[in-house]
Amino acid sequence: MTISDAAAASGCHLETIRYYERVGLLPRPGRTRSGYRQYTPADVERLRFVTRGRDLGFSLEEIRSLLQLAEDPALSCAEVDRLAREHLDDIQTRIRDLQRMASELERTIGSCRVGQRGQCTILETLRRFPDHSSP
Repeated sequence: MTISDAAAASGCHLETIRYYERVGLLPRPGRTRSGYRQYTPADVERLRFVTRGRDLGFSLEEIRSLLQLAEDPALSCAEVDRLAREHLDDIQTRIRDLQRMASELERTIGSCRVGQRGQCTILETLRRFPDHSSP
C-alpha cells in the first residue's frame, strides 16, 4: 500500500510516518520501481501501536522500548508492566500539577476586577509570582 493508504489505515499523518522512518520507529519500506514507498499490513500495525502509545502520552523512547519488548516473545511482561506503572505515576503527577495550576489560575481570575491594565490583578499576580529557583 502507498503512504497515503498507510496513513489512512493507521490514523497517522504522512509526515509523521516519514519522521518515524527517519528516527527508526518504523523500518524503511520497500519501494516500487518508480520510487513510491510500499507499506505492508505489519507496517500499519506498527504505526497503530506507535500512534496509540503517543495517544497515551508515552515518549518516543518509551515506545521504542515497548516495541522491542513486543517483538521478543521470550521476554516476560514484567518490564512492560514496570514501564506502564512509571508512566502512570508521571501522568498522575502531571495531573496534580495541572490541578494546582488550575486552582491558582481560578483564584487569580476570581480576584480580577476588570478595569485599567495598570490595575489588572492577573498581571500583578504574574509579576509577583514566587521565584522557584530559591529554597
